[in-house]
Amino acid sequence: MTVLTVPALQAFQALQRFPLQPSANLFYKDEQMAREFLSNFEFMVLLALIQIGDEAYGVPIAAAIEETTKRPVSLGSVYAALERLESKEFIASRIGDPTPARGGRAKRHFRVTARGLREAKAAGRAFSKLWAGIPGFEGGQS
Repeated sequence: MTVLTVPALQAFQALQRFPLQPSANLFYKDEQMAREFLSNFEFMVLLALIQIGDEAYGVPIAAAIEETTKRPVSLGSVYAALERLESKEFIASRIGDPTPARGGRAKRHFRVTARGLREAKAAGRAFSKLWAGIPGFEGGQS
């Protein structure tokens, strides 16, 4: 038997009287936002991929982020971000040819899609506007 506290019972009863539609459900919205917005690290990976160009793969992407941020970057975190970006259709990948130097294994090459480029531009504009609105940061130059 489940025992509910008075506030929990009142909340439960309120939900029964006014059931939420999926579009109004906060968890549903949060799930949508997680799919639509880039995390800071995903944004860095996307920008590094744009800088490097087509045919980039994990190692040079990680190196570009490390060089820019002066912080160590786990190759596993780069590949996890690449997977998320590909699931959002911001990037696409293809498997290259196996090479003897890699023990017969093939590299996975990544490229930015048109949708990913639009998202990077939109995120850049949003960050710039937010940054510019902070007094004393002089448009991000500090």
